[in-house]
Amino acid sequence: MSLLKRLFSGKPKAVPFTAELAPDTPFYVVGDVHGRMDLLEKLLAKIDAEDGAMDVPLVFVGDYIDRGEQSAQVLRHVHGLYQSADRQVICLTGNHEDMLLKFLEDPAERGARWLRYGGLQTLFSFDVGAISDKSSEGAMEQARNALEDAMGPELIKWLEDMPTSWQSGNIAVVHAGADPAEPILDQSPRILKWGHPDFRHKTRSDGTWVVHGHTIVDQANATDGRIATDTGAFATGKLTAAYIEPGDIRFIQA
Repeated sequence: MSLLKRLFSGKPKAVPFTAELAPDTPFYVVGDVHGRMDLLEKLLAKIDAEDGAMDVPLVFVGDYIDRGEQSAQVLRHVHGLYQSADRQVICLTGNHEDMLLKFLEDPAERGARWLRYGGLQTLFSFDVGAISDKSSEGAMEQARNALEDAMGPELIKWLEDMPTSWQSGNIAVVHAGADPAEPILDQSPRILKWGHPDFRHKTRSDGTWVVHGHTIVDQANATDGRIATDTGAFATGKLTAAYIEPGDIRFIQA
C-alpha cells in the first residue's frame, strides 16, 4: 500500500464537540408530554417555584398529544400558557402534531397510521369514539369532523402555525433532531419533526447545541452537543425539563 493510501484509508475521525453552552438568556425546555396532564402540572409547579422562573422563556419541544389519556387537556393547557401575558412561552411542533394535522386533511388516507401511533387516545380525550385503525373511510371522515368541532378553529390554527425550531445563542431547540451537516435554519420541517439518521451518530462542526425530544432516553442528558429531554412520560411516568444557562445545564423531573 502506498504512503498516500495508508494516510487516507480508513474512517475519518469524529470531531469532538467542545462548544460551551452560550444562550442569550437562560431558558427552560419541556420534553415530550404525550397526554400526561398530571405530570405536566407537577413539572410546571416545580419550575414555577424556582426564583425568577416567570421571567425565563419556557420552550416546549412538541408531542403534546397521543398515547396519554389527557391529550385534549394538555393541548388546551399549553395553549392557555401560550396566550398568557405572564411569561414567554414557545411551542414547537412535533411529529405527533404533524400526524394529527394530516388526519384532519385526509382522514381516509392518514387516519389508520395516526391511530396506531397514539391518535386513538387523542380522539377519546376529545370525546370522539367508535373508531379504530380498521374503520371505514366514512367512519374516519366522521371522526375527523367530530375532532374539528371538538378542537375548534383557534386550537387547530395554533397547531398549524407552530414553528419547528427556536434558537438562543448557540443553542437550538427542535423536536426530533437535525442534520448535523446543515445549519438549523436551512433544514426541512420534516427533518426537524421526524429526525435525521445522522443526528445521534455525528457531531456538529458549527458549535450549535441541539436540544430535542422524540427519542426516549432513560435519563435526560447532554452529550456531544445534543441535549435529550424525552424520558417517555406516557410509559415511564417521568416528564423532564432542562434549565439551560450560560455554561451550565440541569434537569428537573416530575
